[in-house]
Amino acid sequence: MMGSKAAIFATAVLAVLFSTPAFAQMSSPPAPAPVSLPPSPAPAPAPHYVDLAELLSVAGPFHTFLNYLEKTNVIETFQSQANNTKVGITVFVPKDSAFAALKKSTFSNLTSDQLKTLLLYHAFPMFYSLAEFKNLSSLNPVNTFAGSPYTLNLTDDMGSIYVQSMWSRPKIASSVYATKPVAVYALNKVLLPMQLFSKDPPLAPAPAPAPESGASDAPSPAAGKADGLAGGKGDSTSAAYSVGAVSVANSLLLAAAGCLMLLW
Repeated sequence: MMGSKAAIFATAVLAVLFSTPAFAQMSSPPAPAPVSLPPSPAPAPAPHYVDLAELLSVAGPFHTFLNYLEKTNVIETFQSQANNTKVGITVFVPKDSAFAALKKSTFSNLTSDQLKTLLLYHAFPMFYSLAEFKNLSSLNPVNTFAGSPYTLNLTDDMGSIYVQSMWSRPKIASSVYATKPVAVYALNKVLLPMQLFSKDPPLAPAPAPAPESGASDAPSPAAGKADGLAGGKGDSTSAAYSVGAVSVANSLLLAAAGCLMLLW
């Protein structure tokens, strides 16, 4: 009887122990620690590409050069190079006035391949800032996008950069755009390589001077007639004045003669 009571008591004690939270924590395995994952990297920003056609259409004016680029599809070659952010491109763009200074036959006589070469001759397949031209001039002649032997010579004359081809030596007039990988510089002359032009192309004829407008120095017939009328009127007035003066003098003489007769 005493043994069964002891067994029941022991069973009750064990039940109480197993039901307590402390024992439950001791008997259950520890929960795994939360795993912290590193933050995912932000996506790289898309590279900014300069639209050369849009840039040349709003700057300048460079409409003639842009029309030639689009006509020959050279604009696509330049744009592909501009999108290559590792090397970039440098483009020399003649103004519209530079093309207008040459005869139209200068470019109409070129074949399509020659015209394309002429346009490629106006670019370097590398980005160059204005500050880099001074060091670049020591490497003259410099190969252009047209390849060898289409080269240019660069000269830094006290900060003024000159780009020399066979038949022209224009100065960089302004920096249109110069942020890597794209540099665009304006020229006041077209670059003309001797491989395409055996002699200096003729200039366009100078425009005829506008006729001078203004009154002629010769008097008009109406004016002469008016002057004649005015002159005639003046002459008649002078004659009348002279006749009146003579009449007064005669009257004075007659009065004097009468006085003398009275004295006598």
